[in-house]
Amino acid sequence: MRTGSVSAHHVRAVVLGAERRGVDAGPLLARAGLSPALLTGLASDRVPSARFGRLVRLVWASLDDELLGFGGAPTKVGAFAMMGHLVVHGSRDLREALHRARTFYSLLPGGPSFRLVEPAAPKGEYGKGYGRGRSSEYDGERDGADEARLEFDVSGYDDPLHFGAEATVLVAHRFAGWLVRRRIGLRRVEFAHAEPRHSAEYALLFGAPCVFGAGRTAAVFDRADLDEPVLRDAAALQAFLRRAPDGVLVCSEWGSTVTGRVRHLIGRALPAGPVPTPEELAERLSVSPQTLRRQLAAEGTTYQRLRDQVRRDHAIAELTSGRVSIERLSRRLGFSEPSAFHRAFRRWTGETPRAYQVRDRDAVPGPGPGPAPLPLLTRGQQG
Repeated sequence: MRTGSVSAHHVRAVVLGAERRGVDAGPLLARAGLSPALLTGLASDRVPSARFGRLVRLVWASLDDELLGFGGAPTKVGAFAMMGHLVVHGSRDLREALHRARTFYSLLPGGPSFRLVEPAAPKGEYGKGYGRGRSSEYDGERDGADEARLEFDVSGYDDPLHFGAEATVLVAHRFAGWLVRRRIGLRRVEFAHAEPRHSAEYALLFGAPCVFGAGRTAAVFDRADLDEPVLRDAAALQAFLRRAPDGVLVCSEWGSTVTGRVRHLIGRALPAGPVPTPEELAERLSVSPQTLRRQLAAEGTTYQRLRDQVRRDHAIAELTSGRVSIERLSRRLGFSEPSAFHRAFRRWTGETPRAYQVRDRDAVPGPGPGPAPLPLLTRGQQG
């Protein structure tokens, strides 16, 4: 079972964006299977990512805007599909793919505006500035000759909760990794806005240090990643679009990082339980426990953090489905007794498993029929 959870803050942000554009969000929440109580609930509230994805698709359809009302002008539904079509046809590497994506969005009045910055320019190479022109700006004055920056201009966003800025960086990062079939490790993420109250969520979203109050919003990564070949085709793009936005809400590591392999092994064990120990994981990965610990630390995480994230998301998915008793679920997750599970779940979400289950069951009638995912390209459009 593919699971994941999303902070209720993001539900509030998406609802706010819709309501500021004149959409009554109540029916959309009901169709997504989300409680209106989330709008005024605990800061620690979390919801299944599948339900949040349904809400996003409903708002896309209601606004006909892939930026969910946060951009300076609507970006019509279907724009991302056309950009993806442009990128997967003929892009040799990630650098060229980003160039093509930037060129495409520069033609849309409300589209995301970004630029790729690479240090140590060959003399006279490439134009500068957001919008039109070549995708790479060379800047010999920047520190870090081996790093690249994807900088976003979000100054025109109507985005009081900063969800538009977060989502723009997140989608760009996840889509880039999808294109090259491996996770693009971020060195850091910089945001122009001040640190928000939900900043702890950023570590889960980006897996990298986040800096707030920076000069620009940017994702910083290894420059060598720009040379990675694009490994996706039109058929893969169609499958990605059918799942959208789930492909970015539940992060796939594509098996290329220790973090991804550990998360996968823990998640695969959970339906039967128990959670593998660090020693068992190390044996399956053919490394020593000490090496595994060092590798995870180098990727900015720990066994305990990954175990708790996977257990939390699995618990939320099972509690909302109602298929498993709380006592059985606690055993499956590796807790010695239900009371230990109750304490952990309260730490993760701010409430007990029973309270979470009752609130989810009683607040809404359950998910209704959802809208279609992002439009697919027809055979004629594919050429």
